[in-house]
Amino acid sequence: MTPWPDDDVILYDGVCIFCSRWVRFVIARDTSRRFRFTPIQSDYGARLAKAFGIDPNDPDTNAVVHDGVAYMKSDAALTVLSLLPGWRWTRMLFAVPKPLRDAVYSLIAHNRYRLFGKYETCFVPDAEMRGRVME
Repeated sequence: MTPWPDDDVILYDGVCIFCSRWVRFVIARDTSRRFRFTPIQSDYGARLAKAFGIDPNDPDTNAVVHDGVAYMKSDAALTVLSLLPGWRWTRMLFAVPKPLRDAVYSLIAHNRYRLFGKYETCFVPDAEMRGRVME
């Protein structure tokens, strides 16, 4: 697989309230402005999703591209967290077996709309976020 040309890009479900809160959580802690974001509903996000085998019409994971590699499910969340200032300690959670981590991730992902809600249209970023969103 060819590495994705853009690095430190987080792919998320732009209509998912939980996913949009995750993006705001990362932005609030990403003081070096390392990460950029793309909703799966955007043209860029759909291309990224398809390149990594994610169905843009029925996403079951977010993803992050780091060092040209796509990480998905719990690996994506832990990779992002471990790169944020003050959150390096989350690296130890990689010691939890991946099948267990991904099972918990999938349980939340499959129920995210029911548990947290859904926007009618794609989440619109505020001015602070807009410069970091790739569409």
